[in-house]
Amino acid sequence: MAHLLHIDSSINGDRSVSRKLTARAAAAWRAAHPEGTVTYRDLGQHPLPHLDAENGLARMIPAGQRTPAQEASWQLTEELVGELREATTVLLGLPLYNFGPPSVIKSWVDHLIAPGLSFDPATRAGLLEGRELLVLASRGGGYGEGTPRAGWDHATAWLPHALTLTGLEPRFIAAELTLAESNPEMADLRGLAAESLAAAEREIDALWVPANA
Repeated sequence: MAHLLHIDSSINGDRSVSRKLTARAAAAWRAAHPEGTVTYRDLGQHPLPHLDAENGLARMIPAGQRTPAQEASWQLTEELVGELREATTVLLGLPLYNFGPPSVIKSWVDHLIAPGLSFDPATRAGLLEGRELLVLASRGGGYGEGTPRAGWDHATAWLPHALTLTGLEPRFIAAELTLAESNPEMADLRGLAAESLAAAEREIDALWVPANA
């Protein structure tokens, strides 16, 4: 059965563009998969613990040799990888914070890189390939070719590399200039911002064909 894993990460609540995009995509997915099931995780509201000196080595230490903190961290990794294994489609909201991914997304990825769960330690083959991973990205400014900050979006460049071991291959749909509406200094870019958002929404709407279409 089709199963959707829907993940948000923005800290901006109802003002979040990435949340609006993932919600739109989730609605389109449900329309196309009326019998499908959904798991939702909100990293912005319920962040994962970052790897630290107390728990971070859990993915490198054999079972039976872990401390209680390491064992708890490993069990969380098992839960997160399990959510991906169950999913046929994954929606990930990815806002751009200070030119990089939210720290909660970095923590999520760090938990996923686990030998025997997300990749084969002997062959280095990814164990999560074959799933559709759609990343709904939002960027407050413009980072395309020819703009003053071209190449400054380090989140979009980083994520495919970070997930390489797992076999997951993200596809990106992005809306840019999302701060234009609220930033007076970007007022002359509001038309371009609206065009970017509309293009992202059209791309989302074309992802899946509803079952009754």
